Amino acid sequence: MINKPELLATAASLEEAAALLDAGADALLIGDDRFGMRLAGHFSLEDTAAVVEMAHARGCKVYAGLGGLMSNLLLEELPAYVKAIGELGVDGVEFGDPAVLTTVKKEAPGMNLHWNAEMTSTNYATANYWGRKGASRVVLARELNMDEMTEMVPLLEVEAQVQVHGMTNIYHSKRKLVESYMSHQGRPSEGGSLGKERGLFLIEAERDDQKFPIYEDENGTHIMSSEDICILEDLHILMAAGVQSFKIEGLLKSTAYNVAVVKTYRKAIDLYVADPEGYSFQEDWMEAIRTLQDPERELSFGFFYKEQVY
Repeated sequence: MINKPELLATAASLEEAAALLDAGADALLIGDDRFGMRLAGHFSLEDTAAVVEMAHARGCKVYAGLGGLMSNLLLEELPAYVKAIGELGVDGVEFGDPAVLTTVKKEAPGMNLHWNAEMTSTNYATANYWGRKGASRVVLARELNMDEMTEMVPLLEVEAQVQVHGMTNIYHSKRKLVESYMSHQGRPSEGGSLGKERGLFLIEAERDDQKFPIYEDENGTHIMSSEDICILEDLHILMAAGVQSFKIEGLLKSTAYNVAVVKTYRKAIDLYVADPEGYSFQEDWMEAIRTLQDPERELSFGFFYKEQVY
């Protein structure tokens, strides 16, 4: 019997959370900007409680992103937050810092731990190490190709999560690089925000047809990819390999776009699970996504079919 993989989506607001659940998401990733890294939106404890209630009413799950770079000051605030979201019924947390793991074990031992170390989760031995420490899932690095992912899954002692759609981070610094640049130019932030809502982007002189979104928040400066991953055409390969969770990254996207993506992947997953041998990708499934896709951002396979040289 085929195990149906989880369809996980990021949510930027209560309204988007409800829309994504209605569209077919099995789980949502939300969080507090103090502790999370590149979250789609900030959720207070009150908002988190509301999301948990609406998700659990549908039989769905809620995960909190705690993948930020933890300072000593944040470690003082972390136990209270972890205890609070545990009491609210959050199902699991994404973490990279071992301090989060130890805090969850102490303050909310019932929550699942998903190890997300961004680009360093590249082999099964390290993933299994964190599994023995208490993690139940590994978020595979976006730089891995299809062969590396599918060959790794049978060797894992924990669940595997793969990002299958959306933009990815290509650079991060704790420093406020845009603010520094603006000040150097004599235009300190020009009186406005430098966050996600500003819509800033970088263009390289050699590749002026590609725009790289850039924004700043309390975690520093984030530069994002100029293209969006879309592995829908070959999603069945990941399903056949036994990947347990597929992530839709909705950062810097409209709710309408994210809903269309979730609905499309929902259809593909359900059809495959119902009849794996008779399943085949249909090109017209992409119409709803392409209609809403930013014309300046291509849909690509990302690193899925790039040969890696180590």
